[in-house]
Amino acid sequence: MSIRPATGADLEPIMALENASFPADAWSGAMMREELASPHGHYIVLESAGRVVGYAGLRAPRGAADADIQTIAIAEAARGRGYGRALLGALLAEAVSRGVRDVFLEVRADNPVAHALYVSEGFAEVGRRPRYYQPDDVDAVVMKLDVPGWVAARGAAPQAEVCT
Repeated sequence: MSIRPATGADLEPIMALENASFPADAWSGAMMREELASPHGHYIVLESAGRVVGYAGLRAPRGAADADIQTIAIAEAARGRGYGRALLGALLAEAVSRGVRDVFLEVRADNPVAHALYVSEGFAEVGRRPRYYQPDDVDAVVMKLDVPGWVAARGAAPQAEVCT
């Protein structure tokens, strides 16, 4: 498994994962292309045996005090192996390198696996957005991570790029 920065050449496998992971509310290819090219974003892919099996994105303008995790997705066949945690860790390391103090995200209220991952990394619920995910009418749980606290809990600043 290796994690590397996403490029425009990764758009097709990213969109395949996007559509498989979020069938009711997947981003369009045009939206994802813009995200990959944005200087405010940091998108990464996870490869296994030469195939993209996961991706994740962070929106963190340089100099901003806060950032948002935009997305994390893992191919169904690759779930349960710690890949989501690896991608999350890589995004948080990038947030540290950009000087971010707080990271926010939304997670579907009906996704207990993702929710548990975020809680285990130190995210706390700070609110809810009723019926945020459409057309499913599922609430979004808004979560926040205190980045300096996350770093302190690990005893050292994480590396910005994670490759294993």
